[in-house]
Amino acid sequence: MNRTGRTGRRAALGVIGAMVMMALMVGPQPVAFASEAYPNRPIKMIIPYTPGGSIDTVGRLVAAQLQRQLGHAIVIENRPGASGMIGSEAVAKASADGYTLLFNASSQVYLPLVAKNAPYDAIRDFTPIAQVGHVPLIVVANTSLPTNSLRDLVKLAKAKPRTYTWATSGLGTTSHLTEEMIRHAFKLEMDIVSYKGAVPQLNDVMGGHVSAAVSPMPGAYPFVKAGRLKVLAVTSSKRIPQLPGVPTVAESGLPGFELLSWYGLWGPANLPADITRKLSQEVNKAVREASLKTRFDELAFEAVQSTPEQFKVVIKDEIDKVAGIVKAAGIRID
Repeated sequence: MNRTGRTGRRAALGVIGAMVMMALMVGPQPVAFASEAYPNRPIKMIIPYTPGGSIDTVGRLVAAQLQRQLGHAIVIENRPGASGMIGSEAVAKASADGYTLLFNASSQVYLPLVAKNAPYDAIRDFTPIAQVGHVPLIVVANTSLPTNSLRDLVKLAKAKPRTYTWATSGLGTTSHLTEEMIRHAFKLEMDIVSYKGAVPQLNDVMGGHVSAAVSPMPGAYPFVKAGRLKVLAVTSSKRIPQLPGVPTVAESGLPGFELLSWYGLWGPANLPADITRKLSQEVNKAVREASLKTRFDELAFEAVQSTPEQFKVVIKDEIDKVAGIVKAAGIRID
């Protein structure tokens, strides 16, 4: 080999050595597409009510399917209290990294409309990910109550003021708002007793401690089927297939009435757009699964698919609609 060749080889080796030394000094670099690996560990899904209620039932079904799709555990944490505000506030304060999520119902956005000191702002403090679906509520009563319809309950309550009572799963919930609207429209003197979720709410109705309640279909319907509660009306605009003989609230003396409980998934404010989009797409995929559709049909739960942007519009429209109802009925909690 001639001198020129040896010199060129030494120069090339010197460049390679310098590159190796530079790499060792700088150390491993972050992967530019790290967000594509989300999730890479378990996700916590907070449900701000007690186990066994409607929100918990649907939330667990969705979480189980998401877990299968994502390949990582979805850990359910029930954190009840203060009409759902404790669990919601925990998510609002969590890191916006996609590993703490909130599964909640429409009460998430209704509550700040009626609560004097709500600890969160329904718009500012959360990232809407996807609406999951909606479900009618049913008006149920203790089986010993001498009534089989909402009209009859109204007659009883008017005949004996302050004798009969409502149970609600929490102040500011769809259950509570429906009871307030019925009470206001018919001018009923029926006190409302608040509980930390649908399970204790319905247990006290079944036990005869409270006369009646309004509760979402998934949590209350099994007790109706078992003969432990009697159903008086449904809050949807039309009768539902599972209870074809049960009239709507609109048919029971409140024309035009409809109030559904809708469910969705939220993250903390400022959740990265790519994570928000991925979760939204996975939720939409999950609710299309045949196994979930079968269970949803049993619960009268109608699944929907939405983008984060569409969910934002739903939230704004619902706030505008319910704010008017709350003001007209004078609903306010301290």
